[in-house]
Order: sequence, then structure tokens, then C-alpha cells
Amino acid sequence: MTSTNDRVVPPAARRRRRPTKTGVVLTEELIVETALRLLKEHGADALTVRRLGLALGADPSALYRYFRDTDDLLLAIADELIGRTLYAWRPTGDWRADLRDLGLRVHAGSLAHPQAAVLSSYRVTGRAHEIQAVETILGVLRGAGFPDPEAVRIYHAFIDQALGFAALDAASLALPPATREAEAAVWRALYARLPADSHPNIAAAARHLVLDMRRSAYPTALGMLLSAAAARLAEITADGAAAGPVRVGEGAVGPVPVGGDAAGPAPRSSGPSH
Repeated sequence: MTSTNDRVVPPAARRRRRPTKTGVVLTEELIVETALRLLKEHGADALTVRRLGLALGADPSALYRYFRDTDDLLLAIADELIGRTLYAWRPTGDWRADLRDLGLRVHAGSLAHPQAAVLSSYRVTGRAHEIQAVETILGVLRGAGFPDPEAVRIYHAFIDQALGFAALDAASLALPPATREAEAAVWRALYARLPADSHPNIAAAARHLVLDMRRSAYPTALGMLLSAAAARLAEITADGAAAGPVRVGEGAVGPVPVGGDAAGPAPRSSGPSH
């Protein structure tokens, strides 16, 4: 599935008239779920129309009724990861806690599907879940009192940070286990043994480096970002109070409820900025 195809049909007309060889009826959702499984089990090389057709028990050409090419399928995969993030997230009305929870879910969802995250975390899908995520995050920020320009800047930083760490940590997680362990061993075998006379700062912090460098820095970075945003909101509030009553973020909306009642799988993402 590498070239564009004009045979993609509307969703209402996509249902097969008869089951595949494995007794299932093809849907866009089933194809995306199967692609996620193949990526997780076999890596990026698994994302081919031939392997998908084989896994689905369907003629590979049938997939073109749902997706124009592999890239179209990749965007659907990215949007599915966004949807899984939103499905289990519930706003509380505390903007800072809500964004922290959402950011952690974005990150965790990417690590649940590292191969897919590496391929899709930097993409803009323009699909329903991504649009819902952008609307939701901006709603949280505008509802907190950030003027629109500030809300957009913080959204930009928030989502790029989440997706950047997701791609970085997912790429590491996608490495063979032996490679990951060998890299972790460098901190123990090399950095922890550097002499204090030549590397005093590393030697002083060596024990902490060994412990901390194996973990993702995302929770720390996220906390720092939200603290900076809170400080900026305090400045805006103070400036507004000094200047008298102002209309901040005219038309601002509160957090947008998303998802159903049942908890779904945790975590791409919530829509990149580029």
C-alpha cells in the first residue's frame, strides 16, 4: 500500500458483502487495530498491504476500499492513539491537574504502542480525534483564564513537549531489550566510575545519574511547563486586576467533556502543531 488510490469509498459503502477467509467483516476500525498489533509485534516493516491482508485473511486489494495508501492508514493509526487517550480522560475543572493527567496519558499511550508512536507522533491527522483533542485542550486553557494568544502558545508548548517525549521514549522502548540494557549499563559502568579529580560534577552526582537516567524525564518536564504556565496566569490576573475589569478570552469555554463512561485503554497524541 504505497501509492495513492482513487477507489476509497465512503464509510457507508465500505462494508463487505461477505466475511473474509477468517470469518470477519472488514471495517476501518478492524484494519487499524490489526495494523497496531502488527507494528507492535513486528515493527515498521509490518505496515504493508500484503502483511495486513494476510493478517486479516482478506485480499490485499480490499484494503484500498478504506485507505488510499499506507500514509492514509498511518494517519488513521495516529488518530486512533489520540482517541484512546481522550476516551479514558475526565476533566475535573482544575486546569493544571487536568493537563497533567492528559499529558501523562498521551505519553503512556505512545509507550503502549512505541512502533506506531515513532512513525506517527509528528503527524497532523486532521481527523476527528485530533480535532477533538485540540478543542479540548484549548477549552481547558481558555476556561482557566488564559487569553487566546497565551492559550495557543501554551497549547503549542504542551503538545509538542508531550509528543516530543513520546517519540523519544517510544524510540528507546522500540529498541531490542539487549540494546536498551547495554545503554543503561553505560551509566553504571562508565559514568559512575569517572574519577572526581577529572570529572567532579559527574562523580558527585553519579549515584543519581544511574537511578534517574533510566526513567523518562517527561513527568518532570511537564511539571515545569505547567508551573511556568501557572506563573504566567498569575501575572495575567495581576495585570488585569491592576488595569480594572477586562474581558479575558471572550467566548472562552470550559473543559470539554469527552469519551464515554467506561474506562478505556490509556494512551500520539493530541494533535501536533506542525
